[in-house]
Amino acid sequence: MKNETKNNWNWPESLDALKAAPEHHKLLLENDSVRVLDTLIKPGDITKVHTHKWPATYYILSWSDFVRRDENDQVVLDSRNLESPPKLHTALWSEPLPPHTLENVGSADIHLISVELKN
Repeated sequence: MKNETKNNWNWPESLDALKAAPEHHKLLLENDSVRVLDTLIKPGDITKVHTHKWPATYYILSWSDFVRRDENDQVVLDSRNLESPPKLHTALWSEPLPPHTLENVGSADIHLISVELKN
């Protein structure tokens, strides 16, 4: 996936996760360096199309299978196809994410804390 940065971000602020999908993203802390989000997606939920402008570390509180689709509803990632799903209470790295939805297709909550790095 293309590494998007603040300088070449092509999507409007209205697609930011907190604005476009507030029912699934809650702000815990924000300053000039980081933004910390609490993300909770219940089984069967599908987020509205949104973006994550900055690279982030995701700390996994609970995990469930999901399907990520782009803004054209094309599947980008189906976690059921991963060789080894992440373990609980571990961290993952993600580059910025362009417009996407996320559907929880499993039976448990997807609950993550993300620390987005602004600089």
